[in-house]
Amino acid sequence: MELSVLAVFLVAGIASLFMAWVIGAGSSGATPFAPAVGANAISTMRAAFVVGVFGFAGAVIQGANVSEAVGRGLVGGGSLPATGVIVVLFIGAGLMAVGIKTGYPIATAFTVTGSVVGVGLALGGTPVWSKYLQVGAVWLLTPVVGGGLAYAIASVLPRNDVPERYSVAALAGLVGAVLANIEFAYLGPGETAGTVAGGVGRTLGTETATLSGLVSALVGLSVAGLVWWDIGRQTTDGLRRVLLALGSLVAFSAGGSQVGLAVGPLLPLLDGVEMVSVTAVLVGGGIGILVGSWTGAPRMIKSLAQDYSSLGPRRSIAALVPSFLIAQVAVLLGVPVSFNEIVVSAIIGSGAAVGGGDAVSPRKILFTVGAWAGSFVFALAAGYVAVLALPM
Repeated sequence: MELSVLAVFLVAGIASLFMAWVIGAGSSGATPFAPAVGANAISTMRAAFVVGVFGFAGAVIQGANVSEAVGRGLVGGGSLPATGVIVVLFIGAGLMAVGIKTGYPIATAFTVTGSVVGVGLALGGTPVWSKYLQVGAVWLLTPVVGGGLAYAIASVLPRNDVPERYSVAALAGLVGAVLANIEFAYLGPGETAGTVAGGVGRTLGTETATLSGLVSALVGLSVAGLVWWDIGRQTTDGLRRVLLALGSLVAFSAGGSQVGLAVGPLLPLLDGVEMVSVTAVLVGGGIGILVGSWTGAPRMIKSLAQDYSSLGPRRSIAALVPSFLIAQVAVLLGVPVSFNEIVVSAIIGSGAAVGGGDAVSPRKILFTVGAWAGSFVFALAAGYVAVLALPM
């Protein structure tokens, strides 16, 4: 490899690590534990540490789907050159850094997706309309579904006729059943991804839908029973443990989704380079997210936890359950999705269920939505113009 080409690759790698750091310091590092911090279940600094660890694990174990979509699925007719990758990553990271500095959560998925599409089209690529429709549908439905589910859950949890020992246990059981059907790296045949339910079926020599359903039900009932017993001990730590477990799962899902925004653009550059595997790239991105969570996330955690809603443990649980479910759907589909959008929508929904308009800040919401839409349009335009102005 020529020295000049190697230098460009190194710059692209540094840009990717910077993007991963920004993601860890911003959306991936802040949003999963913001409800827990808002409910005083964990301190800000400890939340940043835990979310970094789980974010790293999610990046390595679940990061391949979204990385592939970002790297090869948004523009047809060719792949981005190294210079284009650098432009994409610095546009996305720059806008995210602005969000961290101002305290407003810029949507990472919007900035990176916009810049990838803008750069790719300017280089003569073709639009992939089917993927755009899928991505757009997830983006538009996320606040509706996430906020709606959070509102419904938060409306039920405080009711006297629905004891939280049963309602929270039922929610935990649902999350457990979903976990049994989530794809994890290396759980499938050979070295492919697979689910826990599928792994049990292969072990028993019979992979059927009925067996998968039975395994899912067993896992769900086991988790529900454990939570039912824990909350029934009449201590104040039962809800706190549920809340922290949900935050950890959301952080894991954030790593699996958000790492693709940092390392996905690099994947086309690896074609023909046997010495660097996709797993190694995911590990590098995970490390960047880990460091970003530890060093830069506390500011955004505090902003989300205190500015969007006055949360208690029940409303926080109501926000995290739909956040986890939506995140895993996005990972399964390979859709780059913003965790700011997911968790903020859920926080708003859960806060509105109990406190009405007084529980959320309309001014903050308007600024946030404007930042989301504006960042996508600006990133797309900036990427397109940058390609026209720079030699590729």
